[in-house]
Amino acid sequence: MSPEIPTRTLVESLLRQDATVDAGELYDVAGTLGMSDQQVRLCIKRLVTEGQFVQDGRGRKAVLRATPEVRSTIEPDLEFIRFMYAQDRGQADWDGRWHVVAFAIGESARSARDSMRDAVLRLGGAPVQGGLYVSPNEWEPYVQAAADRFGVTDRVTTLTTTDLTVGGVTEARGLAEALWPLDRIADGHRRLLATAQRAERELPDADRTSRLGIAIGLAAEFTRAVEPDPLLPPQLLPQPWIGATARAAVADCWWDLLRDDRPEPLNLFRWYADVIAEVAGIVGQ
Repeated sequence: MSPEIPTRTLVESLLRQDATVDAGELYDVAGTLGMSDQQVRLCIKRLVTEGQFVQDGRGRKAVLRATPEVRSTIEPDLEFIRFMYAQDRGQADWDGRWHVVAFAIGESARSARDSMRDAVLRLGGAPVQGGLYVSPNEWEPYVQAAADRFGVTDRVTTLTTTDLTVGGVTEARGLAEALWPLDRIADGHRRLLATAQRAERELPDADRTSRLGIAIGLAAEFTRAVEPDPLLPPQLLPQPWIGATARAAVADCWWDLLRDDRPEPLNLFRWYADVIAEVAGIVGQ
């Protein structure tokens, strides 16, 4: 269904609400995704060795139990997904303000500096020059939380402005084009749209195992497309924006998956259920 799905992602996606993974189901779904039994066995062995899972039983009759550490780290950030869909629906208007963060952290605290930079980039910040980043979104609480976490609060400055010039560019959409790799972000969403359209064609005739494979492939491609997306407001993006089109198609597919009569105990479905149901109330009609 969807290429390049890490085996670890497959295992984590099949985690049930009681923090277990049924090995038989794991092998079956892996087969629909083109993964070999040997590939799955090696992944299970690695996860157990790393202390991520505990294995009870052997082969297809085994049960994998996730450690608390795994359960706390794999859940997606649903707050950002809600914000993303709100933007797509025109319910998160941009007020024209740019949010700026700057920090000067010396070589003696290199690890904290690198961690702070990575956190700002994950929040969608674009580097303007050394230690200076900008976003159109209100990110101050998240920046502050990162600064607190890395112990650099006294070296971080935040401000907002409606008067931003970078390299002589002042117009808002021109700034977005200069600061963020919009073409690459759009390419990721084109792949996502193709995956969603393929899923829509396959779902009507899919059995349970195939449904799970489709869902995991869709979630993996969604993550690949969305993680590098700074979630710029529509005013800063080419219109129509492929990101909004692709994510609407994903919402339609998830709505079809979630309204199936068969109950789903998997966390993968629980994580997205509320958000996608909200979106589907508009998109999936």
